[in-house]
Formats: sequence, C-alpha cells, structure tokens
Amino acid sequence: MRYVIADLEATCWERGANHDRMEIIEIGAVVLASAAGEVTSEFGEFVRPILEPVLSEFCTRLTGIQQLDVESASTFVEVFPRFVDWIGFRPYVLCSWGAYDLRQFQIDCKRHDLSIPDELARHVNLKQLFAGQQGIRPCGMKDALRRLGIPLEGDHHRALDDARNIAKIARFVLPRMEANG
Repeated sequence: MRYVIADLEATCWERGANHDRMEIIEIGAVVLASAAGEVTSEFGEFVRPILEPVLSEFCTRLTGIQQLDVESASTFVEVFPRFVDWIGFRPYVLCSWGAYDLRQFQIDCKRHDLSIPDELARHVNLKQLFAGQQGIRPCGMKDALRRLGIPLEGDHHRALDDARNIAKIARFVLPRMEANG
C-alpha cells in the first residue's frame, strides 16, 4: 500500500481560529512506497487565498510564508487538481499529523465547489496512532520526533518540510499498524 503523507498551511490569525475563515496557502506531501518504505515522490505548492488574500503578520511569522509567495501562486481550484493528479490512481492511504489537514481539504473543496476524491477519506491520523502506540497523550510533531530520537529537518510550519518529517514518524508507526491489522 502506498501512503501519501500530507501537510497543509493555512491562513491564520493570532486570535480567533475560525476554520470557516481559514484557507489553504501551501500543500506539501510525500509518498511512501510502503509502510516502512522510502519517500518516492514529493509535492509542494503555494496556494493563493481568495477570501482574505492578505496574510496576517502572525501567519507570516509562524509559517515563514511571505505575501509574495501566495500572490504569485495559483488558486486552490488550480492547485488541488494538480495535487490529486500527482497522487495518481494507484491505491493509497492519506496520512497527516492530526485530523486538521483532511478537514481543511474538505472545507476548501466545498468552498470552491470541487469534488474531493473518495480515496482521500481513507485517512490515517498519525498523531492519534503514534499516541496510542506509545501509550501517551497526543503530542505535536516536534515532540514525537524528539521521542523517537529523530532530528527535525527543515522549517517547522512549512508544508513540505513538515510532510518529510511526518513521514519519518510514519515509517515508525505504519508498520506496527499494518501488523495489528
């Protein structure tokens, strides 16, 4: 089974995290050829927000994504189909650190009247899976990496870098999940 490890960045504000107001501004993903396999492909694109096209200072500070990055990007209506095409038709399971990413895909698809592929509903919440396997409360990606003795690489809160780091955790937890059925 192929696993698509996805991470999103979205518009955000220091106060008031209203998910209906948030829009995806970056999609990052990697493919694992199998549960313990190597990364075989990567996807990374900025997305231009439509509802509130100007990034908040907080959002820029948190993600490092600059206004120019999103102003010169394609809209979600253009980027999402490229992401789906990149995944391809072979069977896969979408994985992310928490439930947020799948929920934000659903919100943005609905907002832009795009159909979301049924395959995206086959989702593994790696945060919950890791916590269950470790017998701990759900924790952040950085803490999970630290617990596994894996260094964080790249910039935290950048979609492709986070997807690469989450894939390292996935290669630890997915084989155990498959072994347990």
